[in-house]
Amino acid sequence: MEGRREFTVAVTVLDVVTAALPVQEYWLPMSNLDLLLPPLDVGVFSCYRKTAKTDACFVSILKKSLSDTLVAYHPFAGEVMSNSAGEPELLCNNRGVDFIEARCDVGLASLHLHDPNDSVMEKLMPKKKEGVLCVQATELKCGSLVVACSFDHRVADAYSANMFFVSWAEAARSIPFSSVPSFTRSLLSPRHPGFHDASIDNIYVPLCQLPPPRNTGAAEAASIDRIYYITASDIARIQAIASAHGSRKRTKLEAFTSYLWQVLGGVRAAGSLCSMGVVVDGRERMQCSMDTYFGNVLSIPYATLAAEELRGMSLVEVADVVHGFIARAATREHFMGLVDWVEAHRPNPAVSRICGVGGGDDGVAVVVSSGWRFPVSKLDFGWGRPVFASYNFPWSCSAGYVMPMPSAMDDGDWVVYVHLAAELVAVLETAAGDVFRPVTADYLGLTNDQ
Repeated sequence: MEGRREFTVAVTVLDVVTAALPVQEYWLPMSNLDLLLPPLDVGVFSCYRKTAKTDACFVSILKKSLSDTLVAYHPFAGEVMSNSAGEPELLCNNRGVDFIEARCDVGLASLHLHDPNDSVMEKLMPKKKEGVLCVQATELKCGSLVVACSFDHRVADAYSANMFFVSWAEAARSIPFSSVPSFTRSLLSPRHPGFHDASIDNIYVPLCQLPPPRNTGAAEAASIDRIYYITASDIARIQAIASAHGSRKRTKLEAFTSYLWQVLGGVRAAGSLCSMGVVVDGRERMQCSMDTYFGNVLSIPYATLAAEELRGMSLVEVADVVHGFIARAATREHFMGLVDWVEAHRPNPAVSRICGVGGGDDGVAVVVSSGWRFPVSKLDFGWGRPVFASYNFPWSCSAGYVMPMPSAMDDGDWVVYVHLAAELVAVLETAAGDVFRPVTADYLGLTNDQ
């Protein structure tokens, strides 16, 4: 692997982009599911090869289309404030989106994308200071572009953000939006009387009741970010093994999660507890249509196994466990019960229990979030689809975070973003280095002048 290359980024313009049409100021309440998210920012970036069209006013195109898109997606131009109960609320006031223009003194092929800490997060990913969303457009030495965004997770989940990115790209190409967002919070109103199954108490906990993790701060300090790719053939092979070669079909995400659980947990010392969680999107589970709902509709069910259990189980057996805890949460009743559970605990903030386990001497915890809906092929602002794109989610939770998503090359490969303790990254690269392969310029087909 090539060594790191130092480079500098010079900010040339700081601007604020507001909605193209006046927006009536109003308060948009957070849903009960939004309230389960702590104040954290999610990053997304896309890399574009130099073309004739990128030479001509690409920043003007991005700004104009962003302004047009914010008319429909006005929450992204607002601000998150605290109400009298101390809970966050969204003020839709067209405060605008901070937009940074920058230039970089290296080419796209020289960016060490496998290590986003080195190549992206410190220099190409904007640090959101105010508002809900911020954008940085960086022109590289070779003329290629990196468009990076950071947004408040309390306002939108990845599904919602994906809708916005597609609409932004459509606006840049002057075509109608393929979807228009809905902010109908009544879709997630609590029931009266409320009811929740006791299983939710095993998944979520009021923040004040969450015990401090062992070695507080150690896991966070040691956590690093990596981006790998997994070939389509490896994904198919793992799925086939986890599905007992067809006798009980498991999804690719279930198979991947099971494989990851075995790799990371199977090397731990006897007695160590290994927790694995999966982010479940509830939109398809509701009886009403939520295809265009903008906000968070997520739950994080999980299970815990001892290291010696994982070592004694086949991949099929681990996949059965993963399938089981996902299936129990993938229902309308689970999500409506979760809404009612939050209502019963307000205004006390709550969080998934897996966010407070692991990271200490007693074991490890990891959350897998599917990014298979990431619309890489649709992120065309008029100069072609990205050559590479990825989410970045360096959360401060003691649990690790892993997000597989489709490769920009549209060949069935996966790009996998990883935020894990350094020791777990070492395990991943040692025990599964033939599956988790570092993203390189050669893999992306980039030459030295790009």
